[in-house]
Amino acid sequence: MGYEAILVFFISGVVLVAGANALSGLISHKSDNPQKREPYECGIETKGPTWVQFKVGYYLFAILFLLFDIEVAFLVPWAVVFKEMGTVALVEILIFLFILGLGLAYAWKKRALRWE
Repeated sequence: MGYEAILVFFISGVVLVAGANALSGLISHKSDNPQKREPYECGIETKGPTWVQFKVGYYLFAILFLLFDIEVAFLVPWAVVFKEMGTVALVEILIFLFILGLGLAYAWKKRALRWE
């Protein structure tokens, strides 16, 4: 009985997304100007090669930032309702912080936090 609702939500989500993409493809204005395919930065023509490979360290640093930013997003609401939740909430948040600490220790061991 509960799975039918999940199936309906999934199918309606797929239909709505596919319908929105199809509708935007049909009614959108299309311009085939070759200038649209040129790479630029802030309206200034690029000098040198435009497809430069970035170091993976930038992406890794951004992912680690997002990880610990989401940690704060979970800790703030928990801190607001801590008194009402009691000991169970304390144990749960300690488990959460322990798992995040393991992730930080792993990133530290792999030297992911070094900016080279």
